Amino acid sequence: MRRPSSAFLACTLITACLLTAVPAGAAAQQIKLGTLAQQGTSFHKILKEMGEQWRKASDNGIRLTVYAGDGMGSEGALVSRMRLGQLQAALLTVSGLVEIDPDAAALQIMPMMFRNLQEVEYVRARLEPRIERQMAAKTPTGFVVLFWADAGWVRFFSREKALVPNDYRKLKVFVEDGALSTHHVDIMKHAGFQPAKYEWSNLLMMLQTGEVDAVPTAPFFSLAGQFYTVAKHMTEVNWVPLVGGMVFEKKSWDALPREIQDALRAAAVEAGRKIQARSRLESDQAVGTMKEHGLQVHPLTPAQEQEWRDVAEGFYPKIRGGMVPPQVFDDVRRWLAEYRAQR
Repeated sequence: MRRPSSAFLACTLITACLLTAVPAGAAAQQIKLGTLAQQGTSFHKILKEMGEQWRKASDNGIRLTVYAGDGMGSEGALVSRMRLGQLQAALLTVSGLVEIDPDAAALQIMPMMFRNLQEVEYVRARLEPRIERQMAAKTPTGFVVLFWADAGWVRFFSREKALVPNDYRKLKVFVEDGALSTHHVDIMKHAGFQPAKYEWSNLLMMLQTGEVDAVPTAPFFSLAGQFYTVAKHMTEVNWVPLVGGMVFEKKSWDALPREIQDALRAAAVEAGRKIQARSRLESDQAVGTMKEHGLQVHPLTPAQEQEWRDVAEGFYPKIRGGMVPPQVFDDVRRWLAEYRAQR
């Protein structure tokens, strides 16, 4: 029998080394994640830290690329890109999550339903398992939720001083173009407001040109997006919590070995905790920073806050069944009643 040549033996040895350099079940794989959070924000930094943990946990088998900002389009576009396989994961607010499952709207699209963030967490703990099951069962592709988080409260920023709902009825108020925008616009018009529907990527320009006069958003997003440089007034009303989560396209997730899934999920859960803690803190810090650069903050009297609450509660009959499925709307109210009775 002919002996193998030295060149053949060398090639075999090199090939064996290359094959053993990547652990079994952890072949190098690129994971692409989209988010509207701007580059350089704590959201972006924490996601990159999570990616580094993924790389280490997979022994270089998983590489995460984070596409931050609006380069990939709206949150609805991010969901579409995951369905097409162009992205494997995304960090989404409720605006994007409802593109997958409408029950997610109950976590946010119910103005002044929640009195504090403890109530938000109580309801989330009861609703999230249902939403996760429903997202995973979607066809033709489902989604796996790796973590949930909130980012504090959405406030109103306006180009001119505005305190009560009647002040805002004179202004063109931003509405995000998305899955719920048609219902949102109809509800606002019915209540006498002037909705202006655009994507977030166009908002600063629309504020500058006067096409939009006011925007409900979290303070740190107003700072990151520079909206406050035009909308120099903030009404201090806790309108809705800003809630979101990180989702992974299920086919891509299921293709990963179980041990890799466990490591990725653990790192993601920790990232979610950091995002929630940092974003809540940064909401307060952002207000201070913006005040130093000319933002005027307008606290409300109890009577003015009640005017907002009356308007919010007037929205509920149209939100229930229009933006939030009736059963989940009722469940949220029941859970809040339980929570408040305990305290």
